[in-house]
Order: sequence, then structure tokens, then C-alpha cells
Amino acid sequence: MAFMLGITPWPVASALLWIILIVSALYLARATAHKAIQAMARAFHRGFRTASKAVSRSQENLATRNRDVLLAAGREAKERVIEREFDRINDTVRKDLGYYSALHRSLDESIKRIEDVHQQSVNVPPDPPGWVKAVEAIAKIDEREGRFGVGNILGDIHKSLVKAHKEAMTAYVSASRQRHQLLKGMRPDWRAIQKTLSRVGKNVDSLLARSVTIDRLMQEYEDIVRGHDRAVSVLSSSSLVNFFVSALVLTVAIGGAAINFSLIARPMAEMVGGTSLIGGYRTADIAALVIIMVEISMGLFLMESLRITRLFPVIGALPDKVRIRMAVITFTILFLLASVEAGLAYMREVLLHDELATSALLRGEGTATATSEYLWITTAAQMGMGFILPFALVFVAIPLETFVHSLRTVVGLIGISILRVFALVLRVMSNVFLYLGVLLKQLYDVPLFVPLWFEERMSRTEDGPAQDQGLKGARL
Repeated sequence: MAFMLGITPWPVASALLWIILIVSALYLARATAHKAIQAMARAFHRGFRTASKAVSRSQENLATRNRDVLLAAGREAKERVIEREFDRINDTVRKDLGYYSALHRSLDESIKRIEDVHQQSVNVPPDPPGWVKAVEAIAKIDEREGRFGVGNILGDIHKSLVKAHKEAMTAYVSASRQRHQLLKGMRPDWRAIQKTLSRVGKNVDSLLARSVTIDRLMQEYEDIVRGHDRAVSVLSSSSLVNFFVSALVLTVAIGGAAINFSLIARPMAEMVGGTSLIGGYRTADIAALVIIMVEISMGLFLMESLRITRLFPVIGALPDKVRIRMAVITFTILFLLASVEAGLAYMREVLLHDELATSALLRGEGTATATSEYLWITTAAQMGMGFILPFALVFVAIPLETFVHSLRTVVGLIGISILRVFALVLRVMSNVFLYLGVLLKQLYDVPLFVPLWFEERMSRTEDGPAQDQGLKGARL
């Protein structure tokens, strides 16, 4: 026990000595260590902050580029829509209002005929009766010369008046009937004029409606040209919608291409050999895939020739005659390929039934003749699918164009989001290293709490007399 008491105090003293030496060394190197820690923290802070600013500038440049792409695509699409509206107005004007001179002449002739008939159907009042003048003449007869023959004269006048009245009424009724017939004959002209004017009114209303649509499209086009934020947000949202819709349609088209591939892959193995390989893949599968790709290419060229899509500006810039010839050639090639696929589909059905018959014979079951009368239904269905699917794949060009144009903006938006998040992470890391330097300085001072406490106490005792002297001087 005494031996232990004589030995154990020495390691403790040694440890205390080492601690005092290490603390003294750390205290003496405190200023330098603080500067080193601060320099390291500032270096990492500035490095990450510089990287964050660089990423932010890249994000701004990408946003500017994406904005320009959006505006350019929106301007092009809006120009196509406005051009189509002007073409429709041109067709309407040329079709309905192009014969305005003939229409005007027809209306003038109809109106002139109506005026002539109206003039002929004017109700002419009958002539005044003759007895008025006769009575006046009788009144002027001298009473002495004519008083004896007045009764006879008046009787003759009465008979003449009755006869004239009957003749006048008969002529008046005949004239009224004739006038009514003339007015009835005016009805077709009135109906023709009404129909013509209603048609012209509808055409004018259609033009007015199209002009309102064009005004709205032109306002949107001006907003796009000026680069308004609202136009950019609308184009961005429509680009996202077009991207997802076109992606869905392309997925459906890929499914159709897969069905088309399954229709022709097996008979192609009989044509080119089912055991030959090219690069580890069967030659029959590659040949079937090449046929489908050629059909899709012909469909793209056909759509470009018809100016439905604009993936290849060179084709759209060709003269009209060359473009029409190209459309006819591509359609002919597509028709021949569709016919070949229909033949391959028929060959596939025949091979399938031959294999079924062979397997039945090998099993000793004989040939199944019960369903042979319905064989033409599946054969016709497969041939129809083989012939129709290539023409259906032609319309893949429309969603493909939309997908390609919207993909640029969608990739730009994704890149902007990634760069924005990366810049935020770098900015956070720069602040983390800045405060990490402060933390390391505080952790460095933790083992030095004893000398730092003595230093603080001594600074307070030195500051106390100095403050007392300052107060005495102020009192004096």
C-alpha cells in the first residue's frame, strides 16, 4: 500500500504538467489559431458563395434562354393560328362575297321587277259618273223650253247610269283581280331577296366574329412580342400541358407500333431466317423494326409535304409542285409498305394454323376442321390491322412535333429548378462554413477557460483604476 502511495502521485503530476504545457501552448497560439480558423471559414464561405453566384447566373441565363424559346415558340404558333384565320376569311370573302357584283345586279333586277309590278298593280280610281254632267246640263235648260221632256230625259239617264255602273264594277273587279295576281307574282322575288340578304348577313356576321377572334389573337401576339410576364406564364403552362398530352399520345403510338411489330416479326423470320443474328439480335426482329421505322419516316415526310407539321423547314420551303410530288411518292411508298404488312399478317396466320395442325398430327388428334369455316375472320382482321396500322402511325408526326417543341421548354424549366436548388444549397453551405468558423473558435477556447478567466479578471482590475482616475480628473 505504501509502495502504491509512493508511486501513483508521479503519473498524476506528469499528466497535470502535460495539461499545463498544452494549455499554455494553446493559449500562446490562440490568436494565430483564431486567424487560421477564421481564414479557413472565410475561404470556404467565399468559395461556396462564389459558386452559388455562378450557379445563380447560370440559372438566370438559362431562364432568359428558356423565356426566349417560349416566346419564339409561342410567336410561331400564334402566327400559324393567325395565318389560318386570315386564310379562312380569305376563303369566305372569295367564296361568298367574291360575286358581289353579280349579287348586286341580281338584286337590282329583282327590285326593278318589283317596282314595275307595283306600278302595274296601282289601284286606279274609276272615272266620275256621267250623270253629274247630265244633271248639270238639265239644270241649265230653260224652264219654259224643256220642262215637258225632263222626265223622259231623267229616265234615260237612270238606265244609262245603271248600265254604266254595272260595266264599271265589272271592270273594277277584273282590274283588282289582275292587280292581286301581279302582287302574288311579286312573292318569289321578295323571298329571293330575303334569302340573299339573309345569306349575306350570315356571311357578314361570320366575318365579324372572325375579326373579333383575330383581334384577340393579335392582342395575344403583341403581348408575346413585347414579352409580357403574363404571356410567358400562359405559354409555360400550355407547354407543360402539351408535353404531357403529347407524351401520352406517343405512348399509345408506341403500343400500336409494338402490335405492328408482333404482326410482322414472325413471318419475317421465315423470309430472312430465324437463326441469323446481327449484333446479338435476330435479323427478323431488326428487319421488322426497320420496316416500322421506314413507315414512320414516310409518315413524317408526308405530313411535312402537306405542311401539317414543320419539323423539317427544308421540306416546307420546297416549291408547291415538288412538294405535291413528294407527297404522292411518300404516300405510294407508305401504301406499298402497308400492303406488304397485310401480306405478312396473312402469312403469320397461315403459319400459325400450319403449326397447330402439325402439332395436332404429332399428338395423333387429327386436323381440326370444325373451326376452318371461321378462319377467314381472324385472317381478315389481322390483314386489316396490318394495313391500317401503318397509316395510323402517320399521325404520330403531330404529337411528335408537339413533344419536341415542348420538350425544350420543359427541360429548361427542370434545369432552372435544379440550378435554383443547387444555388440555394451552395448559399446555405457558405453560411454553414461561416458559422462553423465561429463555432470552431469557441470550441478552441473551451480548454483555455482557466487562463482566459485570469485574463478577463486582470483586464477588469486594470480597467478599474483607470476608470477611477478618469472620474477624479473629471471631478477636478
